[in-house]
Amino acid sequence: MKTIYILEDETGIRDALQLLLSFEDYDVRSFSTVEAFNNRGASAVPDLFILDVMMPDGSGTEVCNQLKSEPATSGIPVMIISAHAKAEQVTKACNADMFISKPFDIDDVLIKIENLIGSEAGL
Repeated sequence: MKTIYILEDETGIRDALQLLLSFEDYDVRSFSTVEAFNNRGASAVPDLFILDVMMPDGSGTEVCNQLKSEPATSGIPVMIISAHAKAEQVTKACNADMFISKPFDIDDVLIKIENLIGSEAGL
């Protein structure tokens, strides 16, 4: 089972993503703050990070840069989601593998996740 970590402060979006991805047979862990995300424990490494840009205690782009600079996580795909930032801004701010604008179509997000890490259902 592939694992996805979600960093999202909006409860509705975080819970919806977690539920829908769980239905698709992904193991999902979610975090509502950068602090909680940073305290996740470095030993467990997911197959994908989904990060919101604007967080109350930091930035998803800063977290992305941190993940891409650490050897244990540098090769793991990062998907950035944002209602405010544009793809060009995110591309300049960090080396994310994918950008999704809010509001988003969940089917589109699932396809993009499958393109990044593969589908559990297809295994």
